[in-house]
Amino acid sequence: MSTIDKNANLVFKENNFWKQVYTLIQKDAQLEWRQKSAVGGLLLYVVATALLSFLAFKRIDGLTWVTLYWLMLVFAAVNAVAKSFMAESRERMRFYYGLASPQAIIMAKLLYNCGLLIIIAGLGLIIFSMLFGNPIENMSLFVVIAFLGAVGFSFCFTLVSAIAAQTGGNAALMPILSFPIIIPVFILLLSLSKIALIDTFNANFALDLGNLLAINVLLLVLSVILFQFVWKE
Repeated sequence: MSTIDKNANLVFKENNFWKQVYTLIQKDAQLEWRQKSAVGGLLLYVVATALLSFLAFKRIDGLTWVTLYWLMLVFAAVNAVAKSFMAESRERMRFYYGLASPQAIIMAKLLYNCGLLIIIAGLGLIIFSMLFGNPIENMSLFVVIAFLGAVGFSFCFTLVSAIAAQTGGNAALMPILSFPIIIPVFILLLSLSKIALIDTFNANFALDLGNLLAINVLLLVLSVILFQFVWKE
């Protein structure tokens, strides 16, 4: 048993939900830091995507800018979140399942992946702005949209990763299962990004923002509820 597992064992015995969540997040962060190649590979993916887009297009209009940005974030999310459960060995997962509640396990994964994707979204925004310039007129609104998009992607792919892990860790299931959920989120993000791009609010703004928030909340609730059944498998 590793030092991380021993420390987690002591906290789990207290049977405190949020302490369990905090310890699991801490465990994921420490494991991520130990595997520097995974972090470096993810950062390289973001930089390479932006750089290749720049070399291919040189100059792009605002709509193409936001479209490329969201495509970069979607594929970065797949690479970042896919390992949430599939990278864990069955022995380690059985150990945590025996000590922590399923709600604490999925909540820790959701929050950790959410934080990771928010960082990636911010990094991608900086890199795109450096290479292509920043065509966004309402930057504060776009930052909020980017935050909600990162949250939605992390919730969706975390749940799908948990389901895919129960099928033998088949990574090919990730895009297949997540596709029906990601498409409406992607469409809403593009619609909201157009508003931030020209800083002109239209009649659909409140509806699109409400729908995006509703999808995020629904994904959070479904993740917590459905994971209990996935966990029992």
